[in-house]
Amino acid sequence: MALDYNIIGERLKQARLIKRLTQEKLAEELNVSVAFLSRIERGSSHISLKRLNQICSILHVSEGEILNGVSEDSEVYLNKNFFNLLKSCPAEKISLIYNIAKVIVDT
Repeated sequence: MALDYNIIGERLKQARLIKRLTQEKLAEELNVSVAFLSRIERGSSHISLKRLNQICSILHVSEGEILNGVSEDSEVYLNKNFFNLLKSCPAEKISLIYNIAKVIVDT
């Protein structure tokens, strides 16, 4: 699965706006140029995991939220991952997983 840097950039921008930070202020905290931050938010510049971690730390969001679009605090956090896992399983394993999950939920 390839990373879509346009989507990542948009999520970073939205997280920045929610925190009411300007590009200038965030760039200053990251010790990067405003132009570089702007390219990241537009998706025209790739972002390293180290830089993503720094930005997420400043914005108080998880890397998963930026990369996947779902907060780890969300009730639906694992739904997409669980669905993708099930898609790759043969039918007999899906039935087994369902039965195990049902026992866990019912206890």
